[in-house]
Amino acid sequence: MINLELNSMIDLKREGKSFYWASFFLSKSSKKNAGILYSICRYFDDVADKNNVDKTHFLNSSIEEIKNNKNNNVNIFLKKNKINNLILIDLIEGLIFDQRKPRIQNTEELIKYSYHVAGTVGLMMSKIIGVTNKNAEQCAVDLGIGMQLTNIARDVYEDSKMKRIYLPATWIPGISLDNLNKIDELSSERIDEISKAIHKLISLSDKFYKNGFTGLKYIPLPNRLGIFIAANVYRGIGIKIISRKKKYNEERVYLNKFEKIVITIKSIFIFIFIPFLNYKYQKIRKSFPNENL
Repeated sequence: MINLELNSMIDLKREGKSFYWASFFLSKSSKKNAGILYSICRYFDDVADKNNVDKTHFLNSSIEEIKNNKNNNVNIFLKKNKINNLILIDLIEGLIFDQRKPRIQNTEELIKYSYHVAGTVGLMMSKIIGVTNKNAEQCAVDLGIGMQLTNIARDVYEDSKMKRIYLPATWIPGISLDNLNKIDELSSERIDEISKAIHKLISLSDKFYKNGFTGLKYIPLPNRLGIFIAANVYRGIGIKIISRKKKYNEERVYLNKFEKIVITIKSIFIFIFIPFLNYKYQKIRKSFPNENL
């Protein structure tokens, strides 16, 4: 199992740049534990994606270890932070799904997958930052889903090279891995079709971000701004894709330091007026069995 003695914040700085940026606005203890949680999640994610080799057996063995060995360092960390280990198991099950080189069929399947690999992280993070109100759980899940949808929108071509397609088949009928991998052979009409699906995905993510923002009032004040900034920085990637009218076959979109500073300043300004914005949660998905643990 993962060694929690890793310098987690170094990992966060190198691999999780957007959240690392926002982590400066978290309380000291939350920042440390958020870094450890990130290291745990990143460890399993890296194992799942390493060398494009099927890691199903290892991931299943990890689930059994987490279920049966309460003294391993992962379980000790989860218990200390009042996180039910079934939530981490949900995440690992999402990574097992990835081993089958998935082809997402419809929007419901996309949201379910996004819960497993990112909504779970939102749930666990909410415990790390001291959220105790049960009404916040659905908001934490939706914020994680929104961020995952942004990830997918940004990485369609990169994912296709790993033989994974997360854009729902119902959105782009007839698209296969061979199509996505051979950009030079795609017609301009096909590229436009894929690009429109990416933009549709970003519009869907925005609904989840807004639901996530309805839970801000449940976050302890010392950590509230940090989460708001983290979400807005990630959301900014999708906004940049839309504003640039990014095509599928163009380079991957990143935010530079200046753009992050601008988003941070805007977030701080908006944050002042959040009590007056009256965000309301909209039911846009089915509930998941372990989200209320």
